[in-house]
Amino acid sequence: MEDYGRFLALLVSALLVGFVSVIFSLVWVFHYREGLSWDGSPREFNWHPVLMITGFVFIQGIAIIVYRLPWTWKCSKLLMKFIHAGLNTIAMILAIVSMVAVFEYHNARNIPNMYSLHSWIGLTAVIFYSLQLFLGFAVFLLPFAPVTLRAALMPIHVYSGLTIFATVIATALMGITEKLIFSLKNPAYSASPPEATFVNCLGLLLVIYGALILWMASRPHWKRPPEENVKVLRPIGGTPEGTEAESTMTDGSNADKSDLRVTSEAARKQNLKFDEAGQRSTM
Repeated sequence: MEDYGRFLALLVSALLVGFVSVIFSLVWVFHYREGLSWDGSPREFNWHPVLMITGFVFIQGIAIIVYRLPWTWKCSKLLMKFIHAGLNTIAMILAIVSMVAVFEYHNARNIPNMYSLHSWIGLTAVIFYSLQLFLGFAVFLLPFAPVTLRAALMPIHVYSGLTIFATVIATALMGITEKLIFSLKNPAYSASPPEATFVNCLGLLLVIYGALILWMASRPHWKRPPEENVKVLRPIGGTPEGTEAESTMTDGSNADKSDLRVTSEAARKQNLKFDEAGQRSTM
């Protein structure tokens, strides 16, 4: 890998910042917002920022760059697809649970739903993320889609994934700001109380984490190299992806060469036997 040291430094920084962001969200809800529960109280609402930051931000970011981890390049592409899909599925589940918590809290307190820009963009991001996950399973994980369709959709899949991730970061910033404005009354948010300062720092951490993930995901020289000399599951009615056809041809060529060597070796041994037999008959 080119610039391996720089990639490793960025990776460690991203994981550290993401993990600290999750810790900050927990400190926020336990130290400033009464903790967590599932009883229609404000403590139920607190699941929303914790699960969104943990799943929709931190885990989704890891899912985006998992293909670029150089020590996974020896693993099969199919295994990495399952890991990528699994991480995104976990993020999706956590996001859905966090949204259920918000709606239940609002309904229990007779608070209107879906009136703010934060809720509009957030729900849009969840819907598009669900579509992204479904199409990813159907087109890239299951062996039914033709290679031409995969090749056509891959740039769209990558671009939409990065766009959704950036949108989630922006939506999280709007959400925590909105929560502070609504919750802080005495002193108000404009007075910069300790909670406001703490949560503003959480927002900065989210921005830094998002920037690191997007930077690593957009560097072409850190992309997973194409697999060579590896046979993979072919789509029904299609041909292998990328260099897989070349890999199969290479494997076939190597197999033919191996057969020729075996045949040649067997013929040589047979000739030696004939020579020995001739020598014995002469003697």
